[in-house]
Amino acid sequence: QVQLVESGGGLVQAGGSLRLSCAASGRTFSSYNMGWFRQNPGKEREFVARMIASGGSTFYADSVKGRFTISRDNAKNTVYLQMNSLKPEDTAVYYCAVAPRNRYSSAESAYDYWGQGTQVTVSS
Repeated sequence: QVQLVESGGGLVQAGGSLRLSCAASGRTFSSYNMGWFRQNPGKEREFVARMIASGGSTFYADSVKGRFTISRDNAKNTVYLQMNSLKPEDTAVYYCAVAPRNRYSSAESAYDYWGQGTQVTVSS
């Protein structure tokens, strides 16, 4: 069982930045692949970014590539999402999720545990 708690969301103007954090419980955090997703009401949850357990590989959705950066600190059991040059269309609830080492994917179904989400609102 892994518990995830996101933080760092809020209201920001277009062009601004936010850094989301996701703190995980458990002693095996470093063995998990991590992902960030987002969702708006009435829409499906969409993939944002992922990072392999070792930290050596990352992958981003085209919509955030070049603006968002995923990183992790295994010593702190925490994964981050640095979001720069934010746009109103980035407004959503952002979720972090963990997947076992043998599933490195952008698909929701690959992830076993999810956080409760943190709201990000970007005003124009």
